Amino acid sequence: MELKTESHQKIVQLVEKGVKIPNPLTLDIGDEIKVDQISGNGVKIYPGCRIYGAETVIAAGAQIGHEGPVTIEGCQIGPKVELKGGYFKKSAFLENASMGSGAHVREGCIFEEQANGAHCVGLKQTILFPFVTLGSLINFCDCLMTGGTSRKDHSEVGSSYIHFNFTPSGDKTTASLIGDVPQGVMLNQPAIFLGGQGGIVGPVRLGYGNVTSAGTILRKDILESNKLIIAKTHRAGVFRSVPDFYAGLPRLLENNILYLANLAALEQWYIHVRQTFFNSQELGGLIYAGVLSKLELAKKERIKRLKAMTDKVESSLDKYGDKARSVAGKRELCDNIERISQLFSGEIVEKSGLEARDSFLEAFIDHRKENDGAYVEVVQSLPVGVSETGTAWLQEIIDEISRQAATVLPGLALFKRRIAQPD
Repeated sequence: MELKTESHQKIVQLVEKGVKIPNPLTLDIGDEIKVDQISGNGVKIYPGCRIYGAETVIAAGAQIGHEGPVTIEGCQIGPKVELKGGYFKKSAFLENASMGSGAHVREGCIFEEQANGAHCVGLKQTILFPFVTLGSLINFCDCLMTGGTSRKDHSEVGSSYIHFNFTPSGDKTTASLIGDVPQGVMLNQPAIFLGGQGGIVGPVRLGYGNVTSAGTILRKDILESNKLIIAKTHRAGVFRSVPDFYAGLPRLLENNILYLANLAALEQWYIHVRQTFFNSQELGGLIYAGVLSKLELAKKERIKRLKAMTDKVESSLDKYGDKARSVAGKRELCDNIERISQLFSGEIVEKSGLEARDSFLEAFIDHRKENDGAYVEVVQSLPVGVSETGTAWLQEIIDEISRQAATVLPGLALFKRRIAQPD
């Protein structure tokens, strides 16, 4: 059979450059796909796959569709990644990441090195640091999860777990931090375990080394470390429901601001630390650009959801009047949401913690000269003092954003217990 369409011609070009395609006639390759963004070094695309999107990158050694057909739309797929079956859209997968069959990974996801999931996992706007492992039959959207030091010592989400990220009022200001960025990027923190058939009612923050028992639904922040958490169930009954009252607004805002601040800190980490590691990889520059675009997409998503909730807060003031709790604070939020939204990029982020940043980067560069290797190896071999300096830099970004937010919204008394005021 003669191959005449542009899609078929691209398949021919891929085969000629070394991509292993056992049954070429079963593939559908979008006309917009750029053949030079797919490596010919050890890549294998199994029968029944569909690959679309001008931004799609497939690096050396990637294996696509081993367990079932795969659809890819605009993803950046790093070296030795395995996408075994399912749907993947506008997400990035770094070296040795993997997903089992039946996956449904929508936009805004980042799988760092060796992060992985089993079968039937649904994700969107989810960031997994190295080694994080997801079991089967999981819905885990709008989360950032860190912790663990290797594939044998990894943070894990048990099977049949769900992150509840949509409220009865229709809000999605519910993103949860499981671990954090300043400590998590150092790849030296205790693993976190979320027991199977459990869940988190976002937005929640959870400290390192914690274990939630199977079946536990976590509804509050646990910032302590190394605890076994067995949550109580709600008492039975029928109670009055007051929609859109936002009685817990300060905590809700704090957790959303902290999530966004952690995204801003992670972006700085990629810019100043991770970029050079990508530069040494085939197609690495394109994958790096893809990760940055996902971080920008994540920030836009969280700000969009925060603004949508603020519109409802304003409506609640009209509806409940002086009966609404923290009326002054709620009005402050409505009047200043644009100022809050601007805290997560620009000079505040770029110029926070400069002394610690410069000290860390100098030590990091010197260390790398003597301990060259892949990203994970270099970071995990850092002396303790160097890691602590890097954490201090990233934490100062988060703390400065928190201070600025508290200044803009004094009526809500944000972050009073969490951050020290500058001298």
